[in-house]
Amino acid sequence: MLDLARAPKNPEVVVIRGVRAVDPSASLDAVVDIVVEDGRIVRLGPGAASAEQQSSERALVIDGAGLWVLPAFVDLHAHFREPGQEYKEDIRSGLRAAAAGGFGHVCAMPNTKPVNDTRAITEMMVARAREVGGPELHPIGAITKGLRGEELSEMADLREAGAVGVSDDGHCVTSSAVMRRALEYAKTFDLPVIQHCEDHALTNGAQMHEGLIATKLGLRGWPREAEDIIVARDLILAAGVGAKYHVAHVSTAGAVALVREAKSRGLPVSAEVTPHHLMLTDEAVVGYRTFCKVNPPLRESSDVEACRAGLADGTIDAIATDHAPHSSLEKDCEFQEASPGLVGLELVVPVVLDLVRTEALSLERFVDALTRAPARVVGIEPPTLRVGARADFVVIDPACEHTVTRESLASKSHNTPFLGRSYTGRVELTVLRGRIAFAAPPPLAPASKASR
Repeated sequence: MLDLARAPKNPEVVVIRGVRAVDPSASLDAVVDIVVEDGRIVRLGPGAASAEQQSSERALVIDGAGLWVLPAFVDLHAHFREPGQEYKEDIRSGLRAAAAGGFGHVCAMPNTKPVNDTRAITEMMVARAREVGGPELHPIGAITKGLRGEELSEMADLREAGAVGVSDDGHCVTSSAVMRRALEYAKTFDLPVIQHCEDHALTNGAQMHEGLIATKLGLRGWPREAEDIIVARDLILAAGVGAKYHVAHVSTAGAVALVREAKSRGLPVSAEVTPHHLMLTDEAVVGYRTFCKVNPPLRESSDVEACRAGLADGTIDAIATDHAPHSSLEKDCEFQEASPGLVGLELVVPVVLDLVRTEALSLERFVDALTRAPARVVGIEPPTLRVGARADFVVIDPACEHTVTRESLASKSHNTPFLGRSYTGRVELTVLRGRIAFAAPPPLAPASKASR
């Protein structure tokens, strides 16, 4: 745990001594000193920090013993609700939550009100994020106008305005003809098409995963096939067109298998998985817990294991949060009326590190899935730990025990099933462009182990 109470407010130099630095893109996993000046890493290596730097009044000097430094994270999938639903989240609060989670880049989905299907909305989002500062925001434009799945958006305008991909997230492009045209058009501008894979004809009225738990709760089930069918169809279309295709929030064993087979044929396909689909099953819904109502739904243990295996072997490229804030109006209600989604930007580290500790996921793959791999999907420069690189990194205490509470979250919304749970490992510091974007307060005492 860091104690920054006496640290200079805006240090000109940041020195981290004896810290474990991990960056697969730089083939780095070693205990080093890191020195940051003028927004860049100027020295990195054993003994790189000089005595003069460590004694300077303008320097923030951190003892890195027991800590990790990783490149700042990249999130492919978040909902910031601005414009239109700022009472749930806005760009300022969303980027604040992103910094608290260790993120330096966030891709914002287009299902705002109005929908981000025009140059004007994309430009507004980019300008607003620059005004706020902190993590960089990369808008995802809509595939179709109004997310209606009919008429294609003007992808050329969206690209010029700053969009790094297109998606109708929350809505699947169910028409094969429209999807094929979207892939052809997006290929022209080297934009990945990010598909929300759901055959709506199979999920009409569905509330959770189709299985024993749904039957016991009396809730209409959501079959795996609704996801698998769309993934299979889209892979056929993408192969014919040769376009970049990305599967959002993979949740089924079948979808993982389809992506693995497509990659074996060299297709330009990628995929992401959320922390909640890695760590929770449909049993979490028992008690009609609306915080566990998500889209796609939480699946069974066999799907969770397949997603973990797919992430571990690289079939699934990235971990993405699908940060979906809702107010109490949308969650404190009957399960059938509750909106799907949960907040996740701030909880990736404590939630997913459990997989690293149990060796279900290597630390190297964890880092790559949050940095280089997602950056590659949308074509942005990934943060890295190299001399001369911009100083965008996160400092993690892997041994810090803490409890997730409403007060500990920076997001406007608190709709997460992880509230009240105790975890080991948290983000202590996020440095972006050489400046402190987030510094963690002292942790709240962990709850009893029974709540884990």
